[in-house]
Amino acid sequence: MTDKVDLLIVGGGINGAGVARDAAGRGLSVLLCEKGDLGEGTSSRSGKYIHGGLRYLEYFEFRLVREALIEREVLLKIAPHIIFPMRLVITHNQGLRPAWMLRAGLFLYDHLGGRETLPGTRAVDLRTDPVGHALKPDYSKAFEYSDCWVDDARLVLCNALSAAEAGATVLTRTAFTGASRDGDTWLAELTGQRNGEVRRVRARAIVNAAGPWVEQALSGIEGVRSNKRVRLVKGSHIITKKFWDGPQAYVIQHTDRRILFINPYLDDLALIGTTDVGYTGDPGQVEADADEIAYMCDAVNAYFRHRLTPDQVLLAYSGVRPLLEDEAENPSAVTRDYEFECIGEPGEPVLLSVYGGKITTYRKLAEHALERLRPWFPALGPAWSGRQPLPGGDMPGADYERFLSDARARHSGMPLELLRHLARLYGTRIDAVIGDARTPAQLGRHFGAQCYERELVHLLDHEWAETVEDLLWRRTKHWLGLDEARRAAVADWLAQRPRRRDTPPRAPARVA
Repeated sequence: MTDKVDLLIVGGGINGAGVARDAAGRGLSVLLCEKGDLGEGTSSRSGKYIHGGLRYLEYFEFRLVREALIEREVLLKIAPHIIFPMRLVITHNQGLRPAWMLRAGLFLYDHLGGRETLPGTRAVDLRTDPVGHALKPDYSKAFEYSDCWVDDARLVLCNALSAAEAGATVLTRTAFTGASRDGDTWLAELTGQRNGEVRRVRARAIVNAAGPWVEQALSGIEGVRSNKRVRLVKGSHIITKKFWDGPQAYVIQHTDRRILFINPYLDDLALIGTTDVGYTGDPGQVEADADEIAYMCDAVNAYFRHRLTPDQVLLAYSGVRPLLEDEAENPSAVTRDYEFECIGEPGEPVLLSVYGGKITTYRKLAEHALERLRPWFPALGPAWSGRQPLPGGDMPGADYERFLSDARARHSGMPLELLRHLARLYGTRIDAVIGDARTPAQLGRHFGAQCYERELVHLLDHEWAETVEDLLWRRTKHWLGLDEARRAAVADWLAQRPRRRDTPPRAPARVA
């Protein structure tokens, strides 16, 4: 049996999921395949920012920064459960960028993208302002500005959910293994990673959104020659206990002029990153090394009173950015903008490959990709994805705190911290997770922290989760709240569940 679709999307990261959502919502039949879990690669290993990219102004990437700043406001409105405002304090270091440069850059940052809801920049006297208490007395001047935090893995998941609810087929653990032209369509082969079963798909168009594996995917497409190259740049992050008071994040400049972010993370943790290191290995095996961890600790120690050492690192992770090769000598200077390569003419099958990009601009990337494909799909509907909330984001006025207050009234028997956890992941779909439970004891087995059996069952049944890592890391971050014994208990529980491993989980149910 051969599936027939308009669009076959290779890659279940943020770009692939974003294209799938947009395309399905415009009336195309869509099949997305991902060789692992949704967002398993680069898209769940970011710095978890929705931002304009202040430092990109130094490289005169004004178009990219403007687009990203506009998208920052759009995404905040359509996903207020997983994206929220954050204030960042950028410290002036007299030996590096001068204060006038920081002020000028932040002026552009405030005005380039038509800021609507986020507060603007303010100057900070670190000697008297509370945000300066955690910093060494060497620093007296800073600026505070706005950006947004995002749960990156759930942003991918929400786009995939939206695509599936619009009719797209989403296949995880299903690798793209090749394609060839057959008349006016592509005949592609997909291989299940659970059982080796081969599935054939006939598609009018292929979107290659495989990220770090974009060239590998191209190599399996018969008769295709690409003129573009991807440059792999490794970015690592560390998670530690939070070592300052207040909700603000910090931006610091290392001695090599690289920018690092120190963000509050979850309730009492800090997320610190990132590095920029050229990478030539397998993107699926990337890890933060000891030199990178020491580099980030040294940067923190140059600014903060608290002394951070590698032994305080609770967890380190690394991702590979698939940037468009532009021959820049410094990996930090490689453009974060995106480009497409479109191969094919109307009347014959078309291949669109995606190079570069950043998580903030994924939605515009998807819109632009579909506009490139319009000659093959002249009946394509209008752009829509910026007006419709992502699953769980349909809160009145995009007001998270008001929504949480209403949820507390409906579920008065549940602890506030548990409701906060569920609301930050599922938004208005929190009732689908809690179901008829009135107390925590009715949520099934308690594995520790905020991790209950009913939530895990929901993830298995409706969010394509299959492994412990899917459940505890990408979908929920329970990993950080459970010790090794409790994670093992989840693994034992999962192994005993009577779910067939040779078929995908059920398609997510739409919750009214």
